[in-house]
Amino acid sequence: MASCKQQKIEALSGQARVLRQRVIEMLGESGSGHPGGSLSAADIMAVLYWHEMRVDPSRPDWPERDRFILSKGHAAPILYACLAEKGYFPVDDLLTLRKLNSHLQGHPDMKQTPGVEASTGSLGQGLSIANGMALAAKLDGGEYRVYALLGDGELEEGMVWEAVMTSSHYNLDNLVAIVDYNKLQIDGDVREVMGITDVARRFRSFGWVAIDIDGHDIGQIISALNLARGTKGQPTVIVAHTVKGKGVSFMENQVGWHGSAPSPEQVEQALAELAGGKE
Repeated sequence: MASCKQQKIEALSGQARVLRQRVIEMLGESGSGHPGGSLSAADIMAVLYWHEMRVDPSRPDWPERDRFILSKGHAAPILYACLAEKGYFPVDDLLTLRKLNSHLQGHPDMKQTPGVEASTGSLGQGLSIANGMALAAKLDGGEYRVYALLGDGELEEGMVWEAVMTSSHYNLDNLVAIVDYNKLQIDGDVREVMGITDVARRFRSFGWVAIDIDGHDIGQIISALNLARGTKGQPTVIVAHTVKGKGVSFMENQVGWHGSAPSPEQVEQALAELAGGKE
């Protein structure tokens, strides 16, 4: 008989698979969007929303809720999939992605979509927003925690490193940054575009606790978040090594799927692979 821990891991893995299916379905319907970085973050998002964070879909504005900031706002499909599956709005709404008058646009809009904490899409800004929320919690005596998901290509933005300095300066131990380190951005390999390597070492040099993990290993994600929760006096970054397009064979590690929607035939193939548990 599987242990409780193993059962939890299996449940979260299954939830991540559902999220990936939702991403493919909505992008196939919309005909546009960003599958690669949405699929790479699915395991991280499943753990955050179904294990780590305190949220209440019936009260999106609950003062003590944990906050999640999708700094890489172009990966909105994976956030929308989470919010729908958690019950913030009907799952059927996902098929209105990027359509006129839909509340689910190409980048998250906090004024239109329940559960979205910040309007993002201009890369580099999310960690600064998360800093403000984490600092507000400290000043107000709030117990909530703040989580920010950044893309690796986004680390090329200078504003990110200003925010990194701010986090450590104010000892924001209620803040966790997660880097979706899938090694690919719209222009190619991040190491070739701007020499992004050894991300954890860079964060440590700014006074952060940095943890390298396999971003598709549910157990490692949980353990890293537990370590972050137990860290005092410093912010934590989890550098999650992932595969762009994870779970769909023809999308994996292919930079062309950064911002291209699948055709109907490709949707069928992708959903069949995900239904079969291919990871």
